[in-house]
Formats: sequence, C-alpha cells, structure tokens
Amino acid sequence: MSTENTPAGTAAAGRPVVFVHTNAKQRLGALVSARSFRRNASDPGAFDVRLIEAERCAPLRAAEGRTFLRAGHSRVWRMGDLQSFTPLRFAVPDAMGHRGAALVVDPDVFAVGDAGELFNRDRQGKAIWCRARPGHNGAPDYLASSVMLLDCAKLPHWRFEDRLEDLFAGRLDYVDWIELKTEPRETIGLLEPEWNDFDRLTPETRLLHTTKRRTQPWKTGLPVDFTLRERGFGPIPAALVRPVLRFWTARARYKPHPDPNQEAYFFALLAECLDLGEVTRAEVEDGIKQRHIRPDALALAERHRGRFRPAPAAPRPAAAA
Repeated sequence: MSTENTPAGTAAAGRPVVFVHTNAKQRLGALVSARSFRRNASDPGAFDVRLIEAERCAPLRAAEGRTFLRAGHSRVWRMGDLQSFTPLRFAVPDAMGHRGAALVVDPDVFAVGDAGELFNRDRQGKAIWCRARPGHNGAPDYLASSVMLLDCAKLPHWRFEDRLEDLFAGRLDYVDWIELKTEPRETIGLLEPEWNDFDRLTPETRLLHTTKRRTQPWKTGLPVDFTLRERGFGPIPAALVRPVLRFWTARARYKPHPDPNQEAYFFALLAECLDLGEVTRAEVEDGIKQRHIRPDALALAERHRGRFRPAPAAPRPAAAA
C-alpha cells in the first residue's frame, strides 16, 4: 500500500487504533465520527483515532476506469462514487504493520459508547470480530464488514495492493471480499448488535451506524449522489433495470432521517468539532458548496450544540461465539 496513506508510527506506538475510512464526499462525516470516538473514550490515551482516505491511496486512484465484478456483474471503478472508500477496510493490517488491534468503521458510524471496551475484550483467538446481518442483500449468512475489530497479526494474507489487483483482474468478486466470504469462518467472531446498530439509537447502542444512504442526516434534501446496485428483479435482467435506476437516481433526493435524535446527535457532534477546531467553518461551507452536506448544517449545529454529553462507560456482556 502507498505510504501516502500509511499512518506513521502506528505499530510502533503499541496502542490500538480506530480507523475511520472515507473519501472526499464523506470526509466531513468521518471527522465527526472521529470526534465521537474521542469524546466517549473513558481513557482518552487508550487508543488513537485516525482517518484513512481514498484520495490518498495511490492504488485506488490508479484503478479509475478499471472493471471489476460485483455479485458476478461487471462494474467500472469510479473514485467519485459515494462509497469508493470501502476497499480501505482491508488496508488496515498493512497500515498497522500487521501488529496490534485495530477497529475500522465506515464514516457514517458514530460512537455512543466507549470503543475501549472493544479493545479490552477477550478476542478468543479470532482474527476478525463483526456483526452478522442475516438476510441483508438476500444473503442468509451476511457479515457486515462496515465495523470490524481486527487482530492484525492474525491477518498476514491481507495485503491490500495484492487483493486490489485480484479484484480488478477478475479473480475476486467485490461482494465476496466485502462480505468476508473468502475468510475462514472459524476465524470470525460475532459482535453484539449494539456495536454496529443500524439506524437504531437506544440506551444499549454503542456504535450508531446511519447505514441507509438515502436518509443520512447531513445530506437531507440534496440530490442523491450514490450508485445503486444494478441487479435484476426476478425474470427482469439487470441490463433492463439499469436505465430505470439511472433515471431514478438523476431525480432522487436524500430524505430526512426517520429518527430526529440521530440527526440531532450528528449535529451536536459537528458543533463540538467546530468548537474544538477539529472541523472549521470553512470546511463546512466548502462541503455545502460541493453538495456533500446540507445547506442548513451550520444552523443545525448551533441548534443542537451541547445537547448530548458523553456517557460513562458501562460493563458490556461477553461476546457471542
């Protein structure tokens, strides 16, 4: 992996690291995510929090325009896609020098609890801990790699540039990679649902994942800018579905999140970022100009400033096998 994107000194420091992987379109969300992990840590020195960014990854940039397989269908790699950061989930062991523990999360994942609890848990010799999501995308055994606790020493085969070349050479299907289908099942442990809580914010939630792209709270009202999965519907082949989806995408807009508390939590975190200088007003204004964030973002941050306070860490149940 390019040294552009390798956090210097990660392995040498010996501390676990939370990596928020992102791209330019989601960078503001990633900065807010990073703040959420820092604010809720009972021991701020127990782990580091860092971004890992698609635009700083030379192999991803070089792949622009190459084709790859997604669920058996040919796709074209575009750095401008909303989710072009997703392969970076698998770059983390390289960034860690294949040593130590790391947590990698999507840029729309926000800590409500203390991530230190994950790093302190008994990993039972497993290389990967993630949440099961049976039935998602029609897969009965779906594993969500959007939040993964990794023992990097146990993942020597995760060599990012090699796996990326496998993807673009047609030797690896994107879905098999992202859903961890190429990993031995006995090396994977299952996290409790609250460690990747999909659009659900309850007293038990530890990591909130605003995973439904069309209702991401910071994008309400903006034109949709993500690529829909082009799959067939029953007897209707994907080739016929594709123009319909493109027609919809050209006219669709992001909807309000159905839970006002999740929107409020994001903008309260954004207010903290602004107050602490972790995000500047100019960055928010540029995000608004680029249509990466809704135009009333600053007003909403002001409205929700100070609404949420970090909660003390609470003991969690043992991990599911």
